Amino acid sequence: MKKALSLLLVGAMTLSLAACGNSSDSAATEENTAAESAGTESEADGEAAFKIGGIGPITGGAAIYGTAVQGGIQIAVDEINEAGGINGYQIAYQFQDDEHDAEKAINAYNTLKDWGMQALVGTTTSAPCIAVVEETHNDNMFQITPSGTAVECVQYDNAFRMCFSDPTQGTESAKYIGENGMAENEKVAVIYDSSDVYSTGIYEAFAAEAENQPFEIVSVEAFTADSKTDFSVQVQKSKDSGADLLFMPFYYTEAALVLAECNKQGYEPVFFGCDGMDGILGVENFDVALAEGLTFLAPFVAKSEDEMVQNFVSKYEAAYGETPNQFAADAYDSVYVVKAALEAAGATPDMSVSDLCDAMVEAMSSVTYDGVTGKSITWSADGEPNKAPLVVQVVNGEYTEL
Repeated sequence: MKKALSLLLVGAMTLSLAACGNSSDSAATEENTAAESAGTESEADGEAAFKIGGIGPITGGAAIYGTAVQGGIQIAVDEINEAGGINGYQIAYQFQDDEHDAEKAINAYNTLKDWGMQALVGTTTSAPCIAVVEETHNDNMFQITPSGTAVECVQYDNAFRMCFSDPTQGTESAKYIGENGMAENEKVAVIYDSSDVYSTGIYEAFAAEAENQPFEIVSVEAFTADSKTDFSVQVQKSKDSGADLLFMPFYYTEAALVLAECNKQGYEPVFFGCDGMDGILGVENFDVALAEGLTFLAPFVAKSEDEMVQNFVSKYEAAYGETPNQFAADAYDSVYVVKAALEAAGATPDMSVSDLCDAMVEAMSSVTYDGVTGKSITWSADGEPNKAPLVVQVVNGEYTEL
């Protein structure tokens, strides 16, 4: 199988990444533990500092994603501050909970704005991000979302993305399945969340690209946020269609239930998903053997032998007692991209939010970044990253890069 799939191509000059120092693991752990319903704050007391905010769900059903983003940001902030900061200035960092709710995300944004935030790493999930980008656009504040995949998350020129967009994931998934003959009988079934912009966006792009591939979508079944605990009907119809590959463009919490239902019904297709599958092996009370062979696109594999990845993984595990997922990794990289843009712009903390944004947006056209989620990453004017996704498969109960 191919190691990676090419996305957008954008030329740019290389801007070096500052050397990483040791993180303050105990401090990071204390701050993360304290952030149960409000936010965490890491600040250079009494000194001028760049104020970077983060937003995501650290309570509620999507808390696993926001908590990972919060921790990934903290590791990067600790490293950068210990290594001397940005242009000689430290980073002050505060994270606010949005509970995966658009209205609460705007409240979180306003809280950070009152604190003095100058750049935003967030939000974590798409629907809140679409709401918040309207605010950052109106305020002309630089924003980079680590994991908001909907197209609208970066619809304005002040906003950038670290992760892959929904259409990109859908298109590249269809190409990979077709080019590698993963559907042996050339019949594919799809189950997706019609109430979620992430899932819907991926499915629509997947269906469009499927017209160009040597397989046919023979079954499409949907569920919603109000009906995501019983998948017996969707699985039965997928099975009855004769499809030998099931495409699942949704998050791993629901995927674990789908896999369990497939096992119950004796349905054994090839399972293929997108980056929302990262984390399925950690679902409580889930039989990980059911995920054996599951393949999905992702930007990050914690088992990678890359030195930068292993440095990040070891620090994250020491600080939080668990292996980081792609949300943590994208967040970690996002902070370093903010650093790169500030350095390229020659920025200082006394600049206004709007002036900082203008300078950073201009600088992004010249930034090339090597991180834990990709190498030689560049950004186009539409805010989309140019980086190659990894193809990951569950092998012997572990995520393995193909």
